[in-house]
Amino acid sequence: MNRGTRTLVVIAVAVAVATLATMAVYRAVLNSPVREVERAGVPVVVAARHLPPGTKLAAADLRIAMWPARNPVPGAFDTTESLIERGLVAELVENEPVTSAKLATSEAGAGLPPLIPPGMRAISMQVNDVIGVAGFIAPGDRVDVVATISKNEFNMSRVVVSNVKVLAAGTRSDQRRPQIGDGPATGVVTLLVTPADGERVALASVEGRLHLTLRNPLDGDATATSGVRIAALLGQGDPVAAAPAVVRPRPRVVAAAPPPPPPPPKIYTVETIRAAKRTEEVVK
Repeated sequence: MNRGTRTLVVIAVAVAVATLATMAVYRAVLNSPVREVERAGVPVVVAARHLPPGTKLAAADLRIAMWPARNPVPGAFDTTESLIERGLVAELVENEPVTSAKLATSEAGAGLPPLIPPGMRAISMQVNDVIGVAGFIAPGDRVDVVATISKNEFNMSRVVVSNVKVLAAGTRSDQRRPQIGDGPATGVVTLLVTPADGERVALASVEGRLHLTLRNPLDGDATATSGVRIAALLGQGDPVAAAPAVVRPRPRVVAAAPPPPPPPPKIYTVETIRAAKRTEEVVK
């Protein structure tokens, strides 16, 4: 085989191998699964920083972020102009989308009032590190209110309001500060109560001292206790005031009359007839 023939053979083999390789790659591409290409995102307004409930939104609190179009956020906004001066009714973390469910109405304003549902009331009470459970109470927690009343001889502690929500921990200026990395303030605690429970808390705060007991958020049962007094605390039972003695007149004792004498024995009369003579005899 001359040199020219060998060259032709090599070229033919190379073309055949290239053809086979091309067909194999083509078939592999046809059989490969279809991959979805991420489409362009849509603009969504998100929180630029941590925003506690009651915050009045400003331009510095918001920013625009691109969100995947195939996963839309219900109630989201694409511009910040309509959100300025609106109040938050729920907490927002950084980069969380702002939705209509977490905003108060335009007429409600900001602060605490939009957080109060219809028929409920907000009441604040002064606390310290002991009353406020060492500062562990934060907005959204559930607590019981325990009242301790000591007046004259009456000393008692009892739960007056059970399973109430904490709306705010601290003053209004405390709520505006970011709380990431900082312990919640507990100088003042604001509770969400019914009007009747608000009256109980107000009366108990005047007549005695109040303490807060922190609850597990999964424990929704009402606290039902009868309270405790000092005597019961010392193991002496719960004393009950003695009822006044009732003086009853003593019954008059009348001597029994002597029994009557027995009746005299009966006397029987027997009539006897002897011939023509009739007689009567007495038999006792």
